[in-house]
Amino acid sequence: MTTFSSLTALGLCCALGNSKSEVWHNTVAASRAGMQPRTDLLAAGQSVIVGEVRTALPDSSTWPAQYRSRNNQLAALAFNQIASEVAALRSQFGAERIGVIIGSSTSGIAEGEQALALQMQQQQFAAGFDYQMQEMVAPAEFISWLAGVSGPAYAISTACSSSARALLSAHSLLQAGLADAVIVGGVDSLCQLTLRGFSALEAVSAGLCQPFSANRDGINIGEAAALFVMQRGNSGIALLGGGASSDAHHMSAPQPQGLGAIAAINQACHSAGIKPQQLDYINLHGTATALNDSMESAAVATLGLQQVAASSSKGMTGHTLGAAGALEAALCWLMLSDYNPQHYLIPHCWDNAADPQLPQLKLVQQGQQQQVRYCLSSSFAFGGNNVAVILGTTA
Repeated sequence: MTTFSSLTALGLCCALGNSKSEVWHNTVAASRAGMQPRTDLLAAGQSVIVGEVRTALPDSSTWPAQYRSRNNQLAALAFNQIASEVAALRSQFGAERIGVIIGSSTSGIAEGEQALALQMQQQQFAAGFDYQMQEMVAPAEFISWLAGVSGPAYAISTACSSSARALLSAHSLLQAGLADAVIVGGVDSLCQLTLRGFSALEAVSAGLCQPFSANRDGINIGEAAALFVMQRGNSGIALLGGGASSDAHHMSAPQPQGLGAIAAINQACHSAGIKPQQLDYINLHGTATALNDSMESAAVATLGLQQVAASSSKGMTGHTLGAAGALEAALCWLMLSDYNPQHYLIPHCWDNAADPQLPQLKLVQQGQQQQVRYCLSSSFAFGGNNVAVILGTTA
């Protein structure tokens, strides 16, 4: 990454809240209040804890039919927080010079589930159902429509690394001169497909997830939207570096020694012009599954970063899948921003039962304070798709 890309605006919603100030307040408080049980996502009314966005969502009744999904309502909730910045850029550069790149793994599949259930009962789809709402590109097209922009627009769907990869792609789009600003991030919403899929893999926690704990038994799934405005430049908070790898070790299990993760992190540090030992904080992927946490702690130890402050934020938000990379980059952005004058670190929420079988990491305690210049956020996905991004201040 020869030049930086500034992240000049942020909008988000997740289980921690629906604005930057609310999300950061609840992050510092190590709140798990947004993690609540649902009985309509698994078979036979089985209860499962999820991270749900709990607020009135934007009215979709006047939107074109193909855009009327909860996924797009979450995206709109996040976009509305950056709408004024986007409008100013549209006036400055023109609509055709603003791109949109969104990571997602669900799109509008929840509406597809409902439509298919009705079709099986009544042999017809509900009036107003449009198949396009569940296409993967739908959130990117929707945000382009909502923002009134016409630059390059596409979606990335590489499972849990989707929106982290979108950040790297947005940087490339800017550097190629194909856009002057990019609305970039991720959005995913709760649906039966993902909950039942992870349950079939025996990867869903019976309670609250416990990343890196001896008692960890799987993930909590969440939903979220996080959208940045990215521009060329080196002011404020910026994407300083990024790396990606594909180790293709297994369809769902990570490479045990974390070779792909190490490659992505080394590449990110190299592109940022720093050594791994210069990192001040690591936002771990930290899913609380047996294999991911084992791999990730091994990778961090191999890189010699066991004394770098680190935490997984998934205990507070759930694993938001395609939105996770952008959401966790957003938490890092908030940590680096004026929302955090006390220099609090993102706390690690768990049961404090360290797994003696894992290399021990320097997990952040609630209330821990430290000035941060370089912040690493890692995302590891099915199929060995690994992405690491480095955010930092450029002043």
